[in-house]
Amino acid sequence: MRATLQQVFRRGFDAYARTRRLPRHVTRAARDIQQCRSAACGRHLRACPDGHTARIFYNSCRHRACPQCSHARIEPWVEARAQQLLPCDHYHVIFTVPHPLEPLWHRNRARMNDLLFRAARETLLELLGDPKYLGARPGVLAALHTWGRTLSFHPHIHALVTGGGWHGQAFKAVRNGFLLPFRVVRSLFRGKFVAAIREALAQQALVLPAEFSDTKLANLLRRLERQPWNVHVSERYAHALGVAIYLGRYLRGGPIANSRLLGLDADGVRFRYTDHRDGGSKEMRLPVEHFIQRVVWHIPEPGKHLIRYWGLYARGNAAWLAEVRDSLGPQGVTLRSSRVRAPLRASDSRVQPERSCPVCGQRLVFVRIILGGSARAPPLAAVPSR
Repeated sequence: MRATLQQVFRRGFDAYARTRRLPRHVTRAARDIQQCRSAACGRHLRACPDGHTARIFYNSCRHRACPQCSHARIEPWVEARAQQLLPCDHYHVIFTVPHPLEPLWHRNRARMNDLLFRAARETLLELLGDPKYLGARPGVLAALHTWGRTLSFHPHIHALVTGGGWHGQAFKAVRNGFLLPFRVVRSLFRGKFVAAIREALAQQALVLPAEFSDTKLANLLRRLERQPWNVHVSERYAHALGVAIYLGRYLRGGPIANSRLLGLDADGVRFRYTDHRDGGSKEMRLPVEHFIQRVVWHIPEPGKHLIRYWGLYARGNAAWLAEVRDSLGPQGVTLRSSRVRAPLRASDSRVQPERSCPVCGQRLVFVRIILGGSARAPPLAAVPSR
């Protein structure tokens, strides 16, 4: 039978947790995922706007690691980014951390996140600010991901970069549809990230994992400096609609959607993934505890920002961004709400007829929380109580 992440956690998380010391944010996430849209989260009332019917629904946990709640977060985020993105070409740049550094990452997640963001930011703004390449200030939206296609631990940053930047009193586009030479990006990023790790070590701001000594880590960093790193600079995106939807699904949807889970049985969890080597859709089966371990790796710590905005897109630059937008004129694509929602909802496998009025077909709207349950928030796509 098909499965959900909630069913997997209900079946196996207690056994998984008994043999490990887990941080509080992980146990809270697991509890929320198991209780989401159940009586434990309380209930709320929704009704037809014309008064034809009213129904009681269970509340949502709203945890960002819960796939039942992720779709409700995607649409508003996409609409907000659609209004923010400039009407110009954009480029996708990916910065990947070498696999040998992953033990250091597990022991220093928050600090390593910051070092990776810093190295990526300095690399892009420094190169694009150089007249040799562009000589202008771009807009950058950067997001940290820690998962690979099979939920393996794979920290990397996705950066969406404007195909140009603000230069004096005008917008300066990149030349010949070419953002940056990837070898230059790779070399500068590698140097900045390794230097940032060495600086943090000198300040005793990193905890060494058990398998690392000072000498071993120093030797590893020297070896990595001589190796090519995995940095990718994509071809241009000619409009922002597809980019916004892609980012929304990938950045706000969490490491795995329920639609990718194919089965749960005594042999484990079976799920679908896309093989990056040939683009084919394939299946993998993992024991339940092993699968839960992979999901737990990617539960973010509370209060940590995994999406950051730099240059023209930086927080607080709204007036500057508006000036740049005006200078570009009306040639860009306007992302109306209907154009954003349609492809998102078309891909939502959890569409429920219960949230529409059986008489007039209108969407049921939230009325009030029903006292006596948990004070969780009502979901945008609710499940009726039974």
